[in-house]
Amino acid sequence: MSNPSEVLALAQNRAAEKNLPYAGALTPEEAFEVLQANPKALLVDVRTKAELELVGRIPGAINIEWAFYPGMVANADFTKQLTAELDRHQCDQDSVLIFLCRTGGRSHNAAAVAASLGFSQAYNTLEGFEGEANADKQRTLINGWKHSGLPWTN
Repeated sequence: MSNPSEVLALAQNRAAEKNLPYAGALTPEEAFEVLQANPKALLVDVRTKAELELVGRIPGAINIEWAFYPGMVANADFTKQLTAELDRHQCDQDSVLIFLCRTGGRSHNAAAVAASLGFSQAYNTLEGFEGEANADKQRTLINGWKHSGLPWTN
């Protein structure tokens, strides 16, 4: 296990290189490492309830849908729900918040929202839960949380 501070510094360097609007970008393995080392860090899964039920969920993660299935209709109350969950978990502006979705797109947006609310330690999980699709449009075979063998459940 690396030093969690070094992992976050690497994620922050990625953010600076890519001009991201939040603190950093973590691989799934790095996100897991930070979560294991920092019990106050919070994993926020922004996938739909359907994705959680059909594909799997991460133990200990909180779920706030970025959009709703079917149709991927935007969750107009996302910011309000996020703020309420962070308050419930007694997060402050410096709490480590790690966002995750299917492939890293919605979680990128969610991390940006958290940063805009003043959370200085908002991170996106690159690759997401399922990772990139292969030539046959299958996921979990190239990268992502599941492919990495990290904890998840049905």
